[in-house]
Formats: sequence, structure tokens, C-alpha cells
Amino acid sequence: MLWRFSRLWKRQCVRLITTCLVLSVVTVWWDNGMVNHVKSYSYRLLVNRFSYINKSLTITREQAQSFRNFRNLLDHPDKCAGQDVLLLLFVKTSPVNTARRENIRSTWGNETFILDSLGVTVKVVFALGAPLGPNGTDAIVQRQLFREDRRHGDLIQQDFLDSFHNLTKKLIMQFHWMHRCCAHARFLMTADDDVFVHMPNLVAYLQDARHKGVTDFWVGRVHRGAPPNRSKDSKYYVPLEMYQWMSYPDYTPGAGYVVSGDVASKIYHATLTLNATLYIDDVFMGICAKAVGVSPQEHLYFSGEGKAPDHLCIYNQMITSHGHVEDLQGLWKVATHPQVKERTSGLLGRLYCTAVKISLLCRYHLNGYPCIAAFY
Repeated sequence: MLWRFSRLWKRQCVRLITTCLVLSVVTVWWDNGMVNHVKSYSYRLLVNRFSYINKSLTITREQAQSFRNFRNLLDHPDKCAGQDVLLLLFVKTSPVNTARRENIRSTWGNETFILDSLGVTVKVVFALGAPLGPNGTDAIVQRQLFREDRRHGDLIQQDFLDSFHNLTKKLIMQFHWMHRCCAHARFLMTADDDVFVHMPNLVAYLQDARHKGVTDFWVGRVHRGAPPNRSKDSKYYVPLEMYQWMSYPDYTPGAGYVVSGDVASKIYHATLTLNATLYIDDVFMGICAKAVGVSPQEHLYFSGEGKAPDHLCIYNQMITSHGHVEDLQGLWKVATHPQVKERTSGLLGRLYCTAVKISLLCRYHLNGYPCIAAFY
């Protein structure tokens, strides 16, 4: 009897020690971010005081002018004049990314191709600030931008320094430019200059939305209940004095999303009285949208920060894919090839593509398309 008790006691001790070790590992893992996510979701679902956040960030119009009162260096106020514009597409770009802009102009951002092949007017412009040099603005790069703009007429530039911490100013610039110069556009899209946009698929999607008369339209990959990054080593570090709450309002990553014209107008008016010191531009967009009662809608084929798998069954439905620079030209050719629609249509084509997408999307998920997209 004593022997059995001793043996049982040893087993319990082993289990206790093992449990302690596991809990120690889990605690370390949680300290690296999981606790923040749990707090964030709890705040969003149980407390959800985003109205208080908006009130706290509200400032006077005079104070808000400091985030938008910049001189225009390059401007094209007549870009949309007298045209029925389906989509105004702003590409956020750095002054030195000349090659990226050229690639976009010759592929998915080619306005002539879009008009001739798709039968709609899409205006593609590039949003940028002033080039940063060792002693302020880089005069050499700025002269190159003037020459580039004389050739293409599609650069929209203001004289704040182009940097990561000024992305929110660049966001505000886009909505204010649309309000001033292209308010009649049906939709506004903002995208990074390393994003691939499948323009035929996007145009078809927006035409359908237009015919349905959609309003309060904001689509992309949606981040829900995301917590602020409090790690000082991170590029996305947000100190408490900048944003003191545990959760961000829902938002779509700035890599690529679309809003309808009525939402663009509402966001413009929200920026007139909101504190824009928060330099995470897509989060600031979420704050503005929450202030005017607009919520983002999930679209399974907006890839957010991720790159979509390379396969014709993916091309058939993709809207955006992130992380394309050197491969942009090649992707444009294969993704828009007529054989894509031919080989993915019909009962057998749809069954084949469902099986392929399950294999590609459900085995791993790295900020691309979610597994559920395989069934749509």
C-alpha cells in the first residue's frame, strides 16, 4: 500500500513539474504578444468605447490644419475633369521608386489599356511627399520628379518629407485631393507601389457594385481587434501618449483597399477635426471611418500584406496581391491571359480550381488569401 502511494506521489510530482514547465513556456509566448491580442479582443467585444476614442482625438479645424496645410509641389487638378471616372486609384510611392512607377504604368495602371480593353475610365495617380536628403529636401531627386511628371502627368506631391512617419499625412492628402479635384469618381482605391492589382477583375467587381448602387462601401482585408504595438524595437511602435487604448477600430491594411465616393467624402470631413499624429495610416483610416459610422467589409481576394500563390485558379478571382516588384511584368502577362478564364470556367474547371485552391490556401496562411476563399 505504501509502495503504491509513493509511486502515485512520484507521478503527481512529475505531472506538476511538467505543467509548470509548459505554463512557463506559454507565459513567455503570451508575453510576446498573445496577452495584447486577448486584451484587445476583450476591449473590442466587451467595452468597445471607440466613440470615446473619437471624442478624445477630436480637435478644432484650426488645429487640424497642421496635418494638411502643405504646399503642392506637383498637382493636376484637371485630371478627372469632364470624365465619368469609375475609379480614382492612388498609388503610395516613394520619390526614389521610379522603376516601380514605370512598371505600374505599363501593366495594371495603364489608363489607355483600361479604357480600350475594359471600357471604363480609371485615373491612376501617384501620391508622394518631398524627397529626403542629408540636409532636408533632395534637390536632385526633386528635379528628376519634375521631369518624370512632365512625361506622364500623374504625380501628386506635397512638401512634407516623404517618410514612414508621414504616411498619415499622405493618406489625408489623397482624400483631400479627391474632394477638390475628382469628387465625382464612383470609387477611390489606395494601394502601395509593390502591390499587383488585377484590374479586369477589380473593374468587373466595381461595375457590379456600381449597378447595385452600393453606399458605405469599404472593402479589403479586414483587421479586427488589433492591438497597438508597444515594442520600442518595432517599426510600428505606438507609445501610450500617442494612442492609450488597448484596441484599434477595425481597419483594412494600407496595401490596398477600395471605398465608394460617399465614404471618401465622409472620410474627408472626418480628417478636418481629428488629431492625425498617429502615423499608422491604415489605423487612422479606421479611426476616421469609425467616427463617421462606416465599417470595413471583408473581401477574400484582397491579400492585405501577403502575396497570393501563383496559379491560374488564383488569378481567376484575385483582386490584389502584395509584394511584387521584379515579377510585376510577368505576373501581369500570365494573370490577365485569356486562357485563365477559359481553363477555369465550366463545371470541371470550377471543381478543378476548388481542389487546387484548397491545396494552396488551406495548408498554410501567410497573410495571403484565407482558406475559406477556396470555396468561393
